[in-house]
Amino acid sequence: MKKAIVWILTIISLFSFTACSKPAEPAEPVKPAEPIELNISAAASLKDALMEMQPEYEKSNNVKLILNFAASGTLQKQIEEGAPSDVFISAGKKQVDALEEKGLIVKESRKDLLGNSLVLIVAEEAKDKILKIEDIGKAETGKISIGAPESVPAGSYAKESLESLNMWKDIEPKLVLAKDVRQVLTYVETGEVDAGIVYSSDAALLKKGAIVGAFPADSHKPILYPAALINESKQKEAAKNFLDFLSSDKAAEAFSKYGFEVLK
Repeated sequence: MKKAIVWILTIISLFSFTACSKPAEPAEPVKPAEPIELNISAAASLKDALMEMQPEYEKSNNVKLILNFAASGTLQKQIEEGAPSDVFISAGKKQVDALEEKGLIVKESRKDLLGNSLVLIVAEEAKDKILKIEDIGKAETGKISIGAPESVPAGSYAKESLESLNMWKDIEPKLVLAKDVRQVLTYVETGEVDAGIVYSSDAALLKKGAIVGAFPADSHKPILYPAALINESKQKEAAKNFLDFLSSDKAAEAFSKYGFEVLK
């Protein structure tokens, strides 16, 4: 009888404990840290390569890249006027030199990332009359597009090359100046001009028309793409990591795919 009473009391005690105990609250899921936003000011000719790298880099580094593509001279002015920028990748040395002189970049971070070459492309309708670079100087050749030399490095290289080849005076009256190399590409593809001068990396994207040939490398200054951190960046560590990534083997694959010469 005594054992039965003890057993009943034990059961009652267990029920009482269960009734009084609250189930454990489920742990709140840990919220991932908000991604760091990086503003990247990049020459228009880099658009396809950088956009290809963007998704994987963002995912692997919890970073959001805000890519701003334009002519290098336009980007330079934006940075001088205080536009948000963490990294500047220019298609010309002059623009980075100007920012360095004004103390707007981290001098020690500057590096030459890429090289390129200059080529002549022609519209579909002009393929039969423009067979070599010299043909653009002929009277029967129509309009020719280059980037505005004052703000577009590709245009500056084009002018320098045409002057070196003693063709500038014949070409100048036919010129249609573009805001960047991608606009030159569009003008040629749509037949608005007979020919255009762009980088080989842009010519590789030509959907309609033809590539006639490359301008002699010694007819213009070396085409270099310098990159640097911006002094006013609020995310210097993350910006430096991205700049370092641009020199990695992974980035080199993408740059090479789009026709750039990767500098080591």
